[in-house]
Amino acid sequence: MAKAKRMYGCTECGSTFPKWAGQCGDCGAWNTLVETIVDAAAPPSGRAGWAGDQANIKTLAEVSVEEVPRFSTASGELDRVLGGGLVDGSVVLIGGDPGIGKSTILLQTLCNIAQRFPALYVTGEESQQQVAMRARRLDLPQDRLKVMTETCIESIIATARLEKPKVMVIDSIQTIFTEQLQSAPGGVAQVRESAALLVRYAKQSGTAIFLVGHVTKEGALAGPRVLEHMVDTVLYFEGESDGRLRLLRAVKNRFGAINELGVFGMTDKGLKEVTNPSAIFLTRAQEAVPGSVVMATWEGTRPMLVEVQALVDTSHLANPRRVTLGLDQNRLAMLLAVLHRHGSIPTYDQDVFINVVGGVKVLETAADLALMAAVISSLRNKPLDTDLLVFGEVGLSGEIRPVPSGQERLKEAAKHGFKRAIVPRGNAPKEAPAGLRIVAVTRLEQALDALFE
Repeated sequence: MAKAKRMYGCTECGSTFPKWAGQCGDCGAWNTLVETIVDAAAPPSGRAGWAGDQANIKTLAEVSVEEVPRFSTASGELDRVLGGGLVDGSVVLIGGDPGIGKSTILLQTLCNIAQRFPALYVTGEESQQQVAMRARRLDLPQDRLKVMTETCIESIIATARLEKPKVMVIDSIQTIFTEQLQSAPGGVAQVRESAALLVRYAKQSGTAIFLVGHVTKEGALAGPRVLEHMVDTVLYFEGESDGRLRLLRAVKNRFGAINELGVFGMTDKGLKEVTNPSAIFLTRAQEAVPGSVVMATWEGTRPMLVEVQALVDTSHLANPRRVTLGLDQNRLAMLLAVLHRHGSIPTYDQDVFINVVGGVKVLETAADLALMAAVISSLRNKPLDTDLLVFGEVGLSGEIRPVPSGQERLKEAAKHGFKRAIVPRGNAPKEAPAGLRIVAVTRLEQALDALFE
């Protein structure tokens, strides 16, 4: 068997070199040479110029389409984010800030799965004693789950082939290394090659694998970007490490919908799923206060009610501040310009601060009308009704556009006791939910008039 040859490739221009250097000799970029492996294996004997067997091709009509079998992780919120459960042979990458709860939720999940199927927890950051101490502190079943402390990917896969687990956790991928490379663990080449071996093993054996990934200070997954392309599902843990709520969001899923959101609460017994997140995010003040309004956002496959708060104050700066938490700052600037042009409400001399309560990130345009309502309420120092719901997209010409899944949003609001809703005319139902009065609007001016009825 021929020995694998090591080369160093530039991540900027793709040039390869036999030795590492601080600067690429072709493009001049610094610190871009990454170690790679060139397989020097020769083609099979008697097949000179061989390039591979002929591929088996079919038309789409000939391909059998069957529902992907899944099994539950014993956590309803995690199953929701995964698209209904865990798929055999899938590779799931979980990222998040340190201390956010990645290892905790995976240990809880594997302890529960181990009661039904073989499971293996591989840790490269902690000892077996530390994992056992956490399991005891969380009162988890410990008699079935097998724990292994190892960082060499060849040893991990060899052990997995003997144990044949149905689910395996690698905590974390940045600590794993392959003996075929000389670079230190955590490097681009080590992470890429180790993940490639794990993905290949998962597809061949049918083992579902969870990979824990570190994140950079910007919040993105550390390591090569190709890591996210190699896996089947990418999940992000969101939330403040000193807060109680944790949000698990799917940003890539080959077996389900993306942008699905799971809500967990951190307790002394680990992460507990929150089945009714609207009730958590709507813990409002006892009396109405200016600058607060409730909107219905759509997360994955379910509606969720969140509170949008605004604080508008006189600015003493040449450029007034525009600060948002949970919303797009550029969209706030655009909506304030629309409010001035079509609502005759100027804010060019005001600082505007926007916050979505609970640490939720609202990425859809349905928050436009609610954001503007909160700004007007704070600017005029007039509280809005506590039983008022607002949602809708606002265009540059002042029109109110409909948003997807309007009926489900209104049903969620009626279930939580809201009495009035200002919505786009395109989302107005033929028959309103019981106890909910619908105010359908098509222009920004109509929405502003309806706010303080």
